[in-house]
Amino acid sequence: MGDAVGQMLASAVGIAISPLPLIAVVLMLATPRGKVNGMAFTLGWMVTLGVITTVVVLAGSGAGADDGGAPARWTYWLKLALGVLFLLMGAKQWKDRPHTGQEHALPAWMRAIDRITPGRAAGLAALLSGANPKNLVLTIGGAASIASSPAGVGGKVVAGVLFVVVGSVCVLLPLLVYVFGGSRSAAVLGGWKAWMGEHNSAIMTVVLVLLGAKYVGDAISGLTS
Repeated sequence: MGDAVGQMLASAVGIAISPLPLIAVVLMLATPRGKVNGMAFTLGWMVTLGVITTVVVLAGSGAGADDGGAPARWTYWLKLALGVLFLLMGAKQWKDRPHTGQEHALPAWMRAIDRITPGRAAGLAALLSGANPKNLVLTIGGAASIASSPAGVGGKVVAGVLFVVVGSVCVLLPLLVYVFGGSRSAAVLGGWKAWMGEHNSAIMTVVLVLLGAKYVGDAISGLTS
């Protein structure tokens, strides 16, 4: 189990520090139906993350596995492709970073977030976790790491649950601060939103490059063993 957890942790942390869902849930919590919308968004995020993780782990642990129970060989090719993709995404993230004095404009859906309903909040979370390219690649990569680990079924289940929980920190923490933080919660959440927005490019560039190097290395090791 320890190997499965260790394999997926870097990807889970990469998802957890994604600024877009954190900013979205902070904005939602400031709306008149903040608590309900925030809970719906968090639930939608975790369910989508869990579904993708389950599908990839089941596919990688079952179909194509050899008679000795070793992971399917295609999982290593997938990790190699994802590693290269991470490196390319890291380079693009750094290239597109805002320069001094520049700010990213908020997407149209963020500007209209005060009119969002719980159902749409859950749907938005599903899109951000399952359709956002960076988060989708990180999720598939983390799930593939669990699938290619030598852990048994129980270990992979625990690793999958931990992957979803760690990857959901970006939406769980703001909700918990809002519910239990009292009068200071608005200031705390505002500070998080500002900091993540300001340092987004640098954070994601480092994460993507490190993950890319790790995935390429793991894939080469698996394919040549």
